Amino acid sequence: MIWPLLFTLQAVCASMSHAMQHYPAAWGHYDVCKSQIYTEEGLAWDYMACQPEATDMTKYLRVALDPPNITCGDPPETYCALENPYMCNNECDATTKELAHPPELMFDFEGRNPTTFWQSSSWKKYPKPLQVNLTLSWNKTIELTDDIVLTFESGRPEQMVLEKSLDYGRTWTPYQFYATDCLDAFTMEPKTANDLTQRTLLDIICTEDYSRGYVWKNDKTVRFEIKDRFALFAGPRLHNMASLYGQLDTTKNLRDFFTITDLRIKLLKPATGATMVDENNLSRYFYAISDIKVQGRCKCNLHANSCVFDKGKLGCECEHNTTGPDCSRCKRHYHGRAWSVGSYLPIPKGTANICKYIMRLCSAQPSGHPLTPR
Repeated sequence: MIWPLLFTLQAVCASMSHAMQHYPAAWGHYDVCKSQIYTEEGLAWDYMACQPEATDMTKYLRVALDPPNITCGDPPETYCALENPYMCNNECDATTKELAHPPELMFDFEGRNPTTFWQSSSWKKYPKPLQVNLTLSWNKTIELTDDIVLTFESGRPEQMVLEKSLDYGRTWTPYQFYATDCLDAFTMEPKTANDLTQRTLLDIICTEDYSRGYVWKNDKTVRFEIKDRFALFAGPRLHNMASLYGQLDTTKNLRDFFTITDLRIKLLKPATGATMVDENNLSRYFYAISDIKVQGRCKCNLHANSCVFDKGKLGCECEHNTTGPDCSRCKRHYHGRAWSVGSYLPIPKGTANICKYIMRLCSAQPSGHPLTPR
């Protein structure tokens, strides 16, 4: 049985449209869906492609652990420090709030002292692998806009896989492999995001950047580099977003690459700090994560600039006479032409591709569109 935990905003913060923006000014494009204009026939709507602002998507997810009883504390357990096997003063007890390390602590407010974190049970069944799947689910398609960042309170895993799903967890594909030795762990040549080009951007790579060496006290993060991939089209500082938007508009595989419904973090081997596992002190080996960052926006097919969280679900507030959680179909009586995704082109307003009202007697449309319900 998978244990889901739901993390939500407070009710007063349900609308994603009020979230803070964390990106360059170029990301502010496409924030307006329509504006009023005057035409020869009077006041009319001028429609534009639009999308919600990017925000912290971890506020809306469910997390599931597999195996479900892998969290430490039941029964209580004492842990030793990886760098010092004689420092064994860290206790995990699920019945005591101050000593418990449940999964929701991966998504709480960072900066607390002491640091809060989720922690697994120790590698007490060695040599059987200590493996954990963390599945993050949104029950909604979302578009990633910044790096996925995991911050480990323990040493970073020596082997790990980040996977994505586009069909609500029915099928999975790798995003990236991580290992101290890519050839040994996954029979893959080690690469970095800097090795990617426009032609190879969609390649699945194995990187040793976030696993190699015993440096966990200095660098605890593991990243999946979204912005480095964006930069292949938009430039190092993402100042040429028009180029990126043009590519996203015309290349479905590229658009799908940055779109997810779920993420799965497969922790395959914990940090050991040495070539050999100390079988006399297995309480040194475990996983602990203090923070997970996933920045993105609801996918609304460029037909909404707002996304709300209501009754445990995310949904786009659709414009352009569209409807559905992703604005992926025309409203009733608005099938004058087939539904179509909006377009980023031409820059900067794009093309709304609105659903049109069905009329028995059709007449030529002016450049603006007569005022109708959205």
